Amino acid sequence: MNVVSRGIRNAFRNVIRTFSIVIILGLSIGLSLTMLIAHQAVGDKIQSIKASVGNTVSISPAGARGFEGGGNPLTAANLNSVKSLPHVLSNVATLSDRLTSSNSSLQSAIDAGALGKRFSQNSGFVFHAQTGEAIGVGGPGGGGSFSFTPPVTVTGTNAPTNLSAGPLGGGGTFTLKSGSVFSANSTADVALVSTSIASKNNLKVGSSFTAYNTAVQVVGIFDAGNTFSNNQVILPLATEQNLSSQTGDLTSITLNVDSISNVSTVTSAASKALGSSADVTNAASDAQTTITPLQNIQSISLYSLIGAVIAGAIIILLTMIMIVRERRREIGVIKAIGGSNVKVMGQFMVEAVTFTFMAAVIGIGLGVLAGNPITRLLVNNSSSSASVATPFGGGGGRVLRAGGHGFGALRNNFSNIHAIIGWNIILYGLAAALIIAIVGSGLASLFIAKIRPAEVMRVE
Repeated sequence: MNVVSRGIRNAFRNVIRTFSIVIILGLSIGLSLTMLIAHQAVGDKIQSIKASVGNTVSISPAGARGFEGGGNPLTAANLNSVKSLPHVLSNVATLSDRLTSSNSSLQSAIDAGALGKRFSQNSGFVFHAQTGEAIGVGGPGGGGSFSFTPPVTVTGTNAPTNLSAGPLGGGGTFTLKSGSVFSANSTADVALVSTSIASKNNLKVGSSFTAYNTAVQVVGIFDAGNTFSNNQVILPLATEQNLSSQTGDLTSITLNVDSISNVSTVTSAASKALGSSADVTNAASDAQTTITPLQNIQSISLYSLIGAVIAGAIIILLTMIMIVRERRREIGVIKAIGGSNVKVMGQFMVEAVTFTFMAAVIGIGLGVLAGNPITRLLVNNSSSSASVATPFGGGGGRVLRAGGHGFGALRNNFSNIHAIIGWNIILYGLAAALIIAIVGSGLASLFIAKIRPAEVMRVE
């Protein structure tokens, strides 16, 4: 009988022991495979986040944030100086303004309430009750018969198609309810209106409203997911610049960077190119705060994987040492009749491989079944303690965030991690089993080489 067949046969000489070893070793291999699946799934998600979340650089006029502050608008020249910087994939340029009854037929979808009235008083202006137009200096107790009606935010953009994937100001998520999105380079007098604006003003796709004394046709209706963001209108950038007499002006530029790793470099380059004319910021630090828990999961899964493989190797090592000690007489006889150390060691290694591959079948089954649940458990426990910052502001240059790069997408990244278990994972599991078997049996085989037939026979 050759070395391989004898080794396989010896693996079943003690059925109870074989069964116990296979179960325990199977659990060790199953744990190592599960940790490998979690490590791979989280690693893929981290790379995805780095390429799509927190990788934006926001540029606004120096001293301005939305409709607060002051300063001068950005220009087309500013955009041209930063849109071709290294690592910049695309850009979103916007021009935001406000529509009131003095320059539009639209009625606001938001009631002022106590907060709106206080905001208007603290702004230093009072607004006419009928027109909503700022007509004088206000202040606490001032204004007399005047009241405040929140204006409708109007934003011109050169990247309307990104809206379908990204959140709007205030954390909403853009969903096109009807109609279509205008083209990026459109100059037509067309607009997308929110569901609230459409309802308040009895608008539908094909209807028209007046803005800046010009008839504008509704081509699409969207839902932004919250009350604040649903009080806005979106126009082509060129149209908004033309109608509002702000040709070439911009209130924000968002640069989409190829990776979060390059955000700092692009931020510095944009700041240098624009100088004191703009404020340049990014959300890389907040995105990194979200990535850090996932990196911790990667570390935990890697250490657990290494620990499980080592535990499996120790299990098979101790098992083979025990078996070698039990069969010292048998080993001595084989060597006495001419069996070499290599053949005897090979026989025991085949026996160890047989144990391990039987355990691998159980371990791979456990890994396939437990991979996703354990990955989700690790991620959920991590995300529950993660702090995801939400940037201040809506309105103005902060209304639009393109391509899913806002913080709503950051939150979603914890909930959509899915482990893909392919043949490569199974092959990794078999490779881990083979390593465990070779390491464990190889060390035990050293004891075989030390066994001398004459000494064994004399003792027996």
